[in-house]
Amino acid sequence: MKTIVITGASDGIGAAASGILAGEGTRLILVGRSAVKTKAVAERVGAEYHVVDFERLDEVRDLATVLVDGCEWIDVLANNAGGLFSGPTRTVDGFEKTFQVNHLAPYLLTNLLIGRLLHSGAAVVNTSSVGARIYGRIDLDDLNCWNDYDANKAYGNGKLANVLFTRGLHERFHAAGLSSVAFHPGGVATNFASDTTSYMRLFNNTLLRRLLTTAEQGGAHLAHFVTGVPGKTWASGEYYTPRHRIGRTNKQAYDPELVRRHWDLSADMLGVRW
Repeated sequence: MKTIVITGASDGIGAAASGILAGEGTRLILVGRSAVKTKAVAERVGAEYHVVDFERLDEVRDLATVLVDGCEWIDVLANNAGGLFSGPTRTVDGFEKTFQVNHLAPYLLTNLLIGRLLHSGAAVVNTSSVGARIYGRIDLDDLNCWNDYDANKAYGNGKLANVLFTRGLHERFHAAGLSSVAFHPGGVATNFASDTTSYMRLFNNTLLRRLLTTAEQGGAHLAHFVTGVPGKTWASGEYYTPRHRIGRTNKQAYDPELVRRHWDLSADMLGVRW
């Protein structure tokens, strides 16, 4: 039986992908922030679920413990949780909220599950965004974006971090059997950015919403990478467009030294080792 873990599964593309992936022969484990929404999705598709707030890293650590104890195999980890938020907002862990939710939390979860993932020859699927290319501008001396915070830039940096993490995972663990991929699901019509001053909220809360793809379409893209065969369906370490083709993203993603330093700084922040 194939075991698939999806974060950010309470709504949006995570919930939509869950409906596609659920079925006989699959153990589907959903992770979401909202207890009501996550339970509803899990009951609808017949999946297990856990309620976890990525703004609290202790909850991520608890989740990892439960998954390691309860899963002999984890075939796919889909790091799909994320968002664009007003700020800067300091979490209880001392990090900026956008950076923590989009990057540090999935980085930590993957780190804590790495033994099980390597044992399983797993795939790590990271939901990124074209925002990485448009807005991303990582400053290694200010990963939290405390200085001159801008919601779009912080989001772009978080989505660029997803690509850097994908490349770092490939470089360190692909030879040991782990595969990793990042992708842009398209501009999806959800409640994304609704609580910010970012102009992107206008696409989701006005008639401009018609220009976006549906959550079901975005969920189908996520399901494509989750069910795909690394080396055949997609190439490990790469970033893909909604057309399921390797695409160009932010030029910083192609700097091996920046990939390495970003990885090391993230590990130092979290106090973890690989």
